[in-house]
Amino acid sequence: MFIREEYKKIKRRLEEPRKFIQVVMGPRQVGKSTVVKQVLKDISIPYLLFLADDVPATNRSWISDCWDQARVLLKAKGAGEVILVIDEIQKIQGWSEVVKKEWDMDSYDDVAVKVLLLGSSRVLLEKGLADSMAGRYEEIRMGHWSFTEMREAFGWTLEQYLFYGGYPGSALLIDEEDRWNDYILSSIVDATINKDILQNTVITKPAVLKQTFELASAYSGEIVSLTKMLGQLQDAKNTTTLSGYLNLLQQSGLVGGLQKYSIDMARKRASVPKYQVFNNALKTVFLNTDFHGAMMDRKLWGRVYESAIGSYLMNEAFRRRLSLYYWREGSDEVDFVLQKKGEIIAIEVKSNSEQDTHGLHVFQEKFHPKRSVIVGRAGIPAETFLSMDVEELF
Repeated sequence: MFIREEYKKIKRRLEEPRKFIQVVMGPRQVGKSTVVKQVLKDISIPYLLFLADDVPATNRSWISDCWDQARVLLKAKGAGEVILVIDEIQKIQGWSEVVKKEWDMDSYDDVAVKVLLLGSSRVLLEKGLADSMAGRYEEIRMGHWSFTEMREAFGWTLEQYLFYGGYPGSALLIDEEDRWNDYILSSIVDATINKDILQNTVITKPAVLKQTFELASAYSGEIVSLTKMLGQLQDAKNTTTLSGYLNLLQQSGLVGGLQKYSIDMARKRASVPKYQVFNNALKTVFLNTDFHGAMMDRKLWGRVYESAIGSYLMNEAFRRRLSLYYWREGSDEVDFVLQKKGEIIAIEVKSNSEQDTHGLHVFQEKFHPKRSVIVGRAGIPAETFLSMDVEELF
């Protein structure tokens, strides 16, 4: 079984003396539960694993019951410590208050129950953590599978990764594209929207939310105003609602809108968004062609190519807490601007032999980035760039 990079971090933290609650967060179908089970299998500490999926959302006492079972196991085993794992904890309303109470009680009584929480809805997890858990937790962020991981685990080529994205559960279905499409739409898109968003957030027009996702995904890699998007949506009332829906979709690891890079924060917020999926499968599933057809269409493949590079950067930005933007003034454009604290990296994507880098030169003169990178035939090959640790650019 393939072991992701986060395995070592989770294992190391669970083997440390009890310090913080560990919170593993990330989108659906990236292997959060799998990697945690791999870790639990390989450590000698007793543990209990609970899943909140089928628990009534209002049953907050269920969390306390899980905790009590962990304390009983600790005494029964005569062990010095025990691990309590709760998966999809964000489904329980007010979960963070209960966790805070139980954790603080154990801290006061010197009870060594180590806690690991998992969840696929970032927006609900982060809200709970911000509301009640300050100073008590550490995040372990898991993103979509990278090109390197899909190549090592499934033998994929670069072109397969660019088109089919990084969902491991879909890897064995790519020879039957109808099945692959069904998997992406049902197991990823519908599950995320229906379970992670609609069950936990009041949405007055669910159909508009889904249309927003489909349009933003189709436009991945393109700069499109919210007003233009609004004109293509049925029953959508205003750009404020649309912006809110995009924020929910981004927090759920589906698709987001990049802001234009500017030193002025107000201008960033008011900018026209550049849409970007977190996993390129979410773009290509809506194309009216298959893998081979997309490769034969040079213009379409260029959009797939740029979107795939953007997906990688979106995930790296999420995992490593970096900021990702685009930049454009008039006809001058830089595809991506990656920021870490006060330093920026300009990234231009060239899917063919095009050599025009005028926009990159203008950006360099205006903002003086630490480094400028061209991805494609005119610079770093995509295969090399997608295998890099982007923090090494800084």
